[in-house]
Amino acid sequence: MYLTKEVKEEIFAKHGKGKNDSGTAEAQIALFTHRITHLTEHLKKNRKDYNTERSLVKLVGKRRSLLDYLIKKDILRYRAIVKELGLRK
Repeated sequence: MYLTKEVKEEIFAKHGKGKNDSGTAEAQIALFTHRITHLTEHLKKNRKDYNTERSLVKLVGKRRSLLDYLIKKDILRYRAIVKELGLRK
């Protein structure tokens, strides 16, 4: 399994307030980014996996909506997470 409990705790510790902090926008964006990269690699090998492709599109939309929320709420937090994760619009 690509997303174990330890991996989640590591992501939350790095981008959230602590290893059990899964609620902040930054932690959720980081988790979605990790899942998106995994699904992208999967789709490179399995081109006709349309269910995974749909899941990927939904995850990208969720991440985009969280990023839009963060822009409205606090632009400095948005800039920090975008720079840290290497995202682009």
